[in-house]
Parts: sequence; structure tokens; C-alpha cells
Amino acid sequence: MVKIFNHWFSWRAIVQMSFDLSFIVVGMIIAFMWVGSGLPVNHVQLGLFTLLLGICVLVINSWLGFYQRIHNRSVTQTRARAVLSLYLAIPAAYLIFIILPISDVNHEFVQLSAMSAVFGMLVNRVHASHTQSSTLANRRILVFGTGAQAVAVSQALQRSDPTAEIVGYFPSPNEEGHEVTPQKILSREKTLTDTASALKVDEIVVALTERRGGSMPLRELLDCKLHGIRVLDLASHFEQTLGQIRLDSLYAGWLIFGDGFRQGAWRTLVKRVFDIAFAFILIVLALPVMCITSVLIVMENGFPILYRQERVGLNGRLFNVIKFRSMRRDAEKDGKPIWALAQDDRVTKVGKVIRKLRIDELPQLISVLKGDMSLVGPRPERPFFVDQLTREIPFYAVRHSVKPGVTGWAQVRYHYGATVEDSAEKLQYDLYYVKNHSLFLDLVVLFETIGVVLTGKGAH
Repeated sequence: MVKIFNHWFSWRAIVQMSFDLSFIVVGMIIAFMWVGSGLPVNHVQLGLFTLLLGICVLVINSWLGFYQRIHNRSVTQTRARAVLSLYLAIPAAYLIFIILPISDVNHEFVQLSAMSAVFGMLVNRVHASHTQSSTLANRRILVFGTGAQAVAVSQALQRSDPTAEIVGYFPSPNEEGHEVTPQKILSREKTLTDTASALKVDEIVVALTERRGGSMPLRELLDCKLHGIRVLDLASHFEQTLGQIRLDSLYAGWLIFGDGFRQGAWRTLVKRVFDIAFAFILIVLALPVMCITSVLIVMENGFPILYRQERVGLNGRLFNVIKFRSMRRDAEKDGKPIWALAQDDRVTKVGKVIRKLRIDELPQLISVLKGDMSLVGPRPERPFFVDQLTREIPFYAVRHSVKPGVTGWAQVRYHYGATVEDSAEKLQYDLYYVKNHSLFLDLVVLFETIGVVLTGKGAH
């Protein structure tokens, strides 16, 4: 894993994206070399065109999920996405021509060359998406521990990283009982350092439930690190691998003394300017949709069109969130807050559609302009639920150290939560955002939100 602008990416995804970009660049260069010197070429314009087209294709491919570490698509589905990517790349190429006219070169030739390069890159991407990664590219991981935490590491790696290979589990002297596969438990006849060197380990994950009483051989772990082997505690491992901070591996000292969780005046100012600019643009673009939605709500269930509800915001301050009304007017006639459920019979016909497409969230852009909310942040909850969740879930109040958002890292990574258990799962993603939030991560979340909206993923 590599950290870019406070967000963790897998090396495999970066290598794939770099290769795809170079595929287009090299394809264009070969095309012009093949034609020969008879064609006048402005190398600066051509280079800029190639770079812009390559970035557009990478954005399209990312949105279509070509760089996901784990996917369950069939070859046919991947091919269909490749065709869609090609269809989207063609108008992108024409748009770049309009913005950046290349007057000295035949347009048809450049377009044909560019689309040929994109086609070749997509053929390779389809092949790579359904080919086992080379064992040379795998990360060899040794897990220090054999209990429940070690099992959690194994399950997380199986779900999220096909390049990770657990070479074995090294037992702690004070650990009672083993829950991992017995065949994978390593002998303690050799030291941890010698075992890691013999197995050519790239990374050690410390997965111990109990750390006191000499459970961890600190000197040996330090020797491993000095020999170039990465050593991670459980919280850092899950942060990098899953994009979440797991509650079962979290302790206050890690939050206090670790990096991240920086707010700062400069970050606050940049985020506020970003929120105002994008919220205003989105309101203008979404105005026709909002007008049509208002008419449909009135036609089906009458007034009011909007509903206001008290939510908990930055530092626990209360504010009124504004949304399109998607439920019947008597949804909470007894006055008691109720979790929204899957297939909730209180939701109107129009409400089901606008919830699936997240149109009901659009009026919250007004709250963004007012400063009560941000475009990206943890989902704002009602005071009744916040009181309950704060009592039952450790570190829940940490999410209120940033403004709540219209969308967020938890919303694009986890399905709609309707229980205390779901809230605990989503909090793990919220903590990751609070720890690592940056303008770059906000853009990643907004980009992934588009895919969530178009697929209806996670809507209730």
C-alpha cells in the first residue's frame, strides 16, 4: 500500500493505471513514428492531447471498477464495461479537440490513432481483470498471533487483497488457544527475526488480543523493521487494507499519538471554499430535477414538499437538515424516532425512486451553503439516535469533530445502516475519514458517489 494525499492506495492499482496511461502514450508515439516525418506535428499540442485523453480514460475506467482489487464480474460483464469505456472515450476525445485544437495534424488520423490505443489498452485491461496475479507481485505477510485477531486479519485480506499471501502465524508465548489453521502455525524453535528472514517476509502484522506480560518480542520486531520488513499493528493494518479503523483493534493511545486527525485553519478554509463552489454549481445543474421532484411529490401525497429534521452537527451542535419528503406525512405519527428500514412501507412511490437515485438529498446543498454541512463528511444523525449510539459504541463522538456531509466515505463503502450494529460498522469508515480527510479524499468520495447513484447501491 502507498499513501497519496493522506489516502491509501494499493500498489497494484497504481501500476495498472500507470501501465494504461503509458499504453496510450506509447501507442500515439508509435503511430506518428510509423507515418514518418512527412506529417507536420506540434509535439507540445500532441503531448498535451495524449495526456488529457489518458487521464480521461483512467477516470472512466476507475468509475467502471477496472482497478478494484476484488470483483465478481464475469468476462462478459467486463467486456461490456470495456465497450462502454470506449464509447465514453470517443466523445471525450472530440471534446479535447474542441478545447485544444491541433491545427497542424490531420484530425481523423489523430482520432483513429487515439481510439486504436484506447482499444488496445481496454483489451489488455479485460485480460488482466481475469488473470491471476503473478506470484512475484504478491506480498508475503507473517501474522504475529494465532487468536481471533489473527483470524480477522486473514478474513480481511481474503476479501480485499488478492496479492496478499499469509505465509504463516507466529504464536505469542502468552497466547492461550489457537483459532487459525493449525497447519499454518509456525514453530517457535527459531526467533521471529530468523523465521521472517527464512520465509522472505515483506510485512509482519501484530494481531494480539493481549499485549502485556512480554507478549510482544519488541527487540525482534525492531530487528525485523531494521532489516526492511514492514511491521504494522492491527489498527494500522486495517486502516491501510480496508480503508477503515476497526473498533475491535482501536485504543485511545493510537488515536492520540498517531498521525492524522488534523483539522487546522487552512484545511477548514480550503474545504469551505470547495463546498460553496461545488454546492452552488450542483444546485444550478440539479434545479430542473428538483422542480420535477417537487411536482411529483405534491401529485402523489400533497404538501409539504420538504421536511426538516433536527440533526447533530459539528461539535454536537444541533441544526435542521432539509430533504425532499420521501415518506408519508404520518410516518412518525406517535412522535417516536424510528430507524429507516429496507422495504419500509412508510416510503411513497415517488420516495422509492428519489431515495434510490439520492435525489431526496439534494436540498441538503442549501445546508452546505449555510455552513451547517459539508459536501463530504459523516452522515448527520438525529439526537435521539446519537445519544443511544454514544452510550453503546466507543469513540462514536469522534465523528462530530468534522462537519456532517451530504455524502461520505462510509456512505460509498457500506450499505444503508438501520441498526446499532450497522452504525458501528459505518463508524469505522467515518473514523478513517476523520483521520485522513483531505481535499483529495473529498474528490475520491464525490467520484465514487456518482457510481453509487447510478447503480442505486445502498439506497433504502
